[in-house]
Amino acid sequence: MASVEDQRTADDPLADLLERAQNGDAAARERLFAVAYEELRVQARAQLRGGGRNTYLDTTVLVHESFLRFMQAGQLNGKDRGHFFAYAGRIMRSVVVDFARKRQAERRGGQVQHVPLDTQLAEDLRASDEELIRIDEALQALQEVDERLVRVVEMRFFVGMTEAEVADALGVADRTVRRDWEKAKLLLTATLR
Repeated sequence: MASVEDQRTADDPLADLLERAQNGDAAARERLFAVAYEELRVQARAQLRGGGRNTYLDTTVLVHESFLRFMQAGQLNGKDRGHFFAYAGRIMRSVVVDFARKRQAERRGGQVQHVPLDTQLAEDLRASDEELIRIDEALQALQEVDERLVRVVEMRFFVGMTEAEVADALGVADRTVRRDWEKAKLLLTATLR
């Protein structure tokens, strides 16, 4: 008779790979992205929706850059599917912000168009390079106050996860995610003004 754990990993090969990767299996870490590739492309597509946020990134480049950073990080930071995709979202955020910083550095001395940030930005999912960098800096400051708010913003804004998906990844109720999302938007708006 198969145990519940064996059944879970048989139903979800990602769960088995995550467990093996957590235990130091390098082959499982590499295979993890192959198994999750299509779901990661959906996340990347959500990040880049609406013209790629003025970056040179496309879905494939974002997923591959994220994979490279994931491999360079050394240790996996995620114990189940939700945590893994939240972790992947943080990596994607860093890739998008780094590309924005690079583009901004390339434009030194150029005419940088300023677009004011308001709470609609998070809903619109379009931001200039400068705004992405300012949002990242504001998130770093917010992390000192409440790390969960930062995770909610990363998963909602940068990854495009639904409230239910965020709630599942964080192990909280949907209502908590809604309150955190509203609170984070208000705090970020105040910080960015």
